[in-house]
Amino acid sequence: MFHVSRVRKPYPLLAAAVVLLLLGGGVAWGVGDALGLSHTPAAVPREDPVAAPPRETVPPPPLATIAVPAEPRLTKAATAVADALAARGLPRPTMTSVPPQTAVALPAAGATTLRAGVLATMAAAPEAYRLTARGSELAVEGADVAGTAAGLYRIADRIRSGVPVVPAGDDGRVVTPRLGLRLTDAGSVGREPDAAAFGAGDDYNLNTDVVGEALLPQAPWVDPAAVARIDAQFRQFVDHAAAQGYNGVVVPGFLEYVTFAKVGDGRAVYPAGDTHVDRARAMVAAFGPVFRYAEDMGMKVFLLTDMLAVSPPLEAYLTRTVGGLDVADARLWAVYQAGLAELFESMPFVDGLMVRIGEGGEVYAQNGWDYSSKLAVTTDVAVRAMLRALLDTAGRADREVIFRTWTVGVGAVGDLHTNPASYQQVLGGFDDPHLIVSTKYTLGDFYSHLPLNTTLLAGEHRRIVEFQARREFEGFGSLPNDLGALHRQALRDFLAANPKVEGVWNWTQDGGPLRAGPMSLYLRTGFWQLYDLNTYAVARLAWDPDADPAQVTADWAYRTFSGDPATVAAIGQAMALSREAVTKGLYLGPYADRTVKALGLEPPPMMWIFEWDIATGDSAALDSIYAVTGGRVDQAIDEGERAVALARRMRDLVAATDPATWREPRLRAAFTSTLDYQVNLFETLGAYRTMVLRHAQWLDTGDQAAYDGWRQAETVYRGARDVHRQRYGGDLDLPAYNFTAADLGAARADRDPVMAWAARGLLALILLVFVLGLRGRGRGGAAARALLLGAVRPWRVAGLEVPPSRLDRVLVWLVPAFVLVASRAVYTWFAAPAHLLVTLGGWLLFAAVARLVVGRRDPFHLWAVIGGVALLRSVLLLAALAGRGPGKYWFAFWTSPTLRTVYITIAFAAFCWLFVATAVVLRDRYALLRRRAVGLTLAAAGLPLGVIAAFIAYLGLEHALTVWNDQMALLPWGLSRILGITVYLGIPTDLPRYAAYAGAILTAAGLLLSIARRRPHP
Repeated sequence: MFHVSRVRKPYPLLAAAVVLLLLGGGVAWGVGDALGLSHTPAAVPREDPVAAPPRETVPPPPLATIAVPAEPRLTKAATAVADALAARGLPRPTMTSVPPQTAVALPAAGATTLRAGVLATMAAAPEAYRLTARGSELAVEGADVAGTAAGLYRIADRIRSGVPVVPAGDDGRVVTPRLGLRLTDAGSVGREPDAAAFGAGDDYNLNTDVVGEALLPQAPWVDPAAVARIDAQFRQFVDHAAAQGYNGVVVPGFLEYVTFAKVGDGRAVYPAGDTHVDRARAMVAAFGPVFRYAEDMGMKVFLLTDMLAVSPPLEAYLTRTVGGLDVADARLWAVYQAGLAELFESMPFVDGLMVRIGEGGEVYAQNGWDYSSKLAVTTDVAVRAMLRALLDTAGRADREVIFRTWTVGVGAVGDLHTNPASYQQVLGGFDDPHLIVSTKYTLGDFYSHLPLNTTLLAGEHRRIVEFQARREFEGFGSLPNDLGALHRQALRDFLAANPKVEGVWNWTQDGGPLRAGPMSLYLRTGFWQLYDLNTYAVARLAWDPDADPAQVTADWAYRTFSGDPATVAAIGQAMALSREAVTKGLYLGPYADRTVKALGLEPPPMMWIFEWDIATGDSAALDSIYAVTGGRVDQAIDEGERAVALARRMRDLVAATDPATWREPRLRAAFTSTLDYQVNLFETLGAYRTMVLRHAQWLDTGDQAAYDGWRQAETVYRGARDVHRQRYGGDLDLPAYNFTAADLGAARADRDPVMAWAARGLLALILLVFVLGLRGRGRGGAAARALLLGAVRPWRVAGLEVPPSRLDRVLVWLVPAFVLVASRAVYTWFAAPAHLLVTLGGWLLFAAVARLVVGRRDPFHLWAVIGGVALLRSVLLLAALAGRGPGKYWFAFWTSPTLRTVYITIAFAAFCWLFVATAVVLRDRYALLRRRAVGLTLAAAGLPLGVIAAFIAYLGLEHALTVWNDQMALLPWGLSRILGITVYLGIPTDLPRYAAYAGAILTAAGLLLSIARRRPHP
C-alpha cells in the first residue's frame, strides 16, 4: 500500500531558498576577497646598459721590488700585486719588509720599487689611501693598515684590468670608500660538487650552513679533515673578497656554538650529560680558528641566524619557564641574551649577529641537526622585544646587531620589507647606535621588473643594501646577466635620499636551494666567473657609486678572459645585451611590469616560471598572468622572440672572437656553451609562452585564430622541449628546465574542447530527463517526473505514488548517479581521481546515511530528492563547462569576479538545498517529526564531513593538497615541493582535524536531535 502525505505550502521553503542564496552571496564575497586579484603599474627602473668602447691596454709598471711593512694583511695585499704582475707576463717582484712609516718617500728616479706605508694623520677613515707615481715609480699610503691594504689591492686590480695604475686624476688624491661596510656572504664555502645531488635537481633544502660537511653524529662531533677543507675554502674566499674591496663576511650560525652556560646554574637548558654542550664546545674549538682568519685579514665577521632559533631542550626549557614561545616575554629573550653573551666571549672575533625573522622551518634545517627555527616573531611588539634584548647584550660587548627586514608576508610585520608605513610602525623611534637594518634593494625578492625598495629612502636607522650576484630566479648565474647599471642606479638613488645608508651586503652564492640548479660553486666549480662580474661590480660601486658600469664590465672581461681589445669589446657588447635578453626571455613584460596582488599576497613578476626553473602549468598563475596583460598577448609573445634574437646576437659576438686571444680555452668554451644554452632555453620558453597565452586567449574569447595559434605553438613547444631535455637533461653546469608542470597543464588544456562537448552531451541528457518529467508518462516518465520535482519543488515529492515499474525505481537513482560521476569526471578532465574520491565519496556517504534512515520503506522518494538536487547542481556545473571545458571554468574563476560571484552564490545555495530538501522529504513522506528529520539530515551531512576530513588528516593536509593539486593543476606544481601549499597560503595544517571534529559534533548533535518517536502513520 502506497503512502501519500499531505502536500505542504512551499512558502517556508522558498524563504529558505532566499536565505541560502544570501548565504551563498556571503561565501562568494569571502572567496572573492581572499582571491583579490588586482594590479597597478609598477615603477620599474629603466635600464640602459651600454658597452664600453674598445680600448688599448696599458702596460703594467715593471716593478722589481715591493717594500711593505711586515704585517700579514699588507703582505697578502702585496702578494696580490705580485700575482697580478705575473699574470700580465712580468717577472714577480721581490718582496721586502720595512717598518711602518708615517710617510712614504718616493723612490729615486728610475727605480722600480713600490713602497707601502701607513700615515695615520692622512684621513679620518681607516680605509682611506692615496697613490702617487713618478713614471713607473709608485707609492701607496693608508690612514691605517686597512687603507694601505686597500690601496695595494686597487693597484693589483688595475694591473689585472689593463688600465693605468694611477690615473692622472688619482695621483696624490686621497681615496675614501663611499660606503664603510661592505659585506659578502660566505660564498660556496662548505659545499661540495656532489654530482648525484645536483643531478637529481630536486633538493630544495635552503640551509646555507657552511659546516655541515664536517658534522659527525657522535664525539668528536666534527671531522678534522673536513674542517681542514672548509678552512682552506674559507681562506680562499676571504682573500678573494678582500682583494675585491669587501671588508666583512656573514657566516651562518649561532645556536650550534652556544651551551647556555650563563643560564641558571649552567645546566638549566642543557642538563648534565646533554650532548649539545660537548658538540657546541667542539664546534667553537674547530671553527673558531677558521672564521678568525677573516678578522686577521681585516674583515668583520657576522654570524647569521633565523629567529626563533630553537633546539628540543631549549624549547622544553622555555616551555617550563616561560610557558611556551612567548616572543613578547622578556624572560624568553633573557635566555637568548645569555647565549649571545657567551658567543661573544667564546668567539671574540665575531663583530655582531645578523637576524632574520621572515623565513624558517624544516626546509632550512641542516640534515642530522636538531637545531631548527620557527616563524614566531610576527608582531611589532615581538620584534622590538627581540631587538631590545639582543642590542642590550651587543652594546655591552661593543658589538652590532644587523636586523634583516625580509619578512615575506608573515604575521603583522609581513610587509615590513616593502611598506614604509609598516617599517615606521615596527621600527620607528627605536634608536640604538649598534643597530643596522639590512634590506634588499628591490621591492620584493631579487627579481627583475621590480621597483626599487622605497623603505630604503628614509628611516632613522643605519642601513645596508642587499644585492645578489648569482641571481637565483634568473638561471642561478648560468646566464649572462650584467647587473652593474641597475645596481649603480639603486645605490645612487638610495644615497641621494637617505644619508643613513652606509653599506652593502652582496650574495655571491646564496639565494634559493643549494643543489636545485647548476653545479656552480663560487671560486671552485663551474662557470662561476660569469656571476663574479656582479660581485666585482658591487664592491667597486660601494667604493665609488659613480663608477662607470660599462668600464667595470670591461675591466672584468680583461682580467678574467682576455687581454685582446677586440675580444674584450665583444664580451662587453654581449654583456650589454644580457639584461634585455634576461628580462624579456624569462619574464612576460606586460605582466611583470605590474604590481599584482592575489590570494592576499604579492605574486612575483615571474610566476610562469616558478621557483626557480619550473615552467608552471597551473591555471591560477597562467590565467591571472593573461588577465593582467590586458590584451597585450602579441607584445608578450614578441618579447620572447626578441629575447631569442638577443641571445643569438650575444652568442655570435662571443663565438666570433679569436680563440687564440683567450687566456684559457676552457673559459671560451664555457662562455659559448652558456650562450648556446641560452638560445635553446629561450626558444623553448618562447614556444611555451606562446602556447599558454594563446590557450588563455582562446578560453577568454573563443577566437578561432587564438585556437589555431595555440595548437600550432603546442606542436612547436613539444618539439623544442624534447630537444632541450635531450641536450641538457644530464648537464650539471647547464641543467634543463623542469617542464613537468607545464606538461600537466598542457595535457589538461588539450582535453578542454572534448570536455566541453561531453558537458553539452550531459546537459542534453538532463534536459531530456526534465522534458520527460514534464510529461510524466511513458517508460521512465515517473522517475523523470520525480527527479524534476525533487530538484525544484521537493515539497511536492511526498505526494507522488511509488511507480509500479522497476525501471522507474532504478532510473530515479541511476540517472543522477551517472550524471554526478560523469559531470565530475568531465570537470576534472578525467585526470583527478583524488577529487572524485572526495566529492563523490561525500555524496555517497550522505546518500547511504539517508538510506539507512528510511529503513525498510521504499526509498523512491528519497532518491527523487537527492537525485533531483544532484541533477540541479550538475546542471549548474555543466553549464559552466559547456562553453570551453574546465579550462574556461577555472579561467572565469580566477579572472572574472562577476561570474565567480554568481556561480558560487548559486552553487552554494544548491549545495545547501540538498539538506533542506532531504529534511523535507523525510518529514513529509517518511513521517518523521520535524526535529527528527532535521537531526538525521544533520547527521547525514556530518558523517561525510567527519570521515573525509579524518582521512585527509591521516594523510596530512600538505600531502593531500599536493596530490589533489598535481591532478587538478590549479596552483603551481612546485609550490608544495619548495615552499609548501599550506605554508605559502597560510592554511592551518590542523584544519582537517578541526573539520573532522566539526563533522563528529554535527553528527552527534543530529543524532541527539533525532531522538524522538517516529510520527505515526495517519
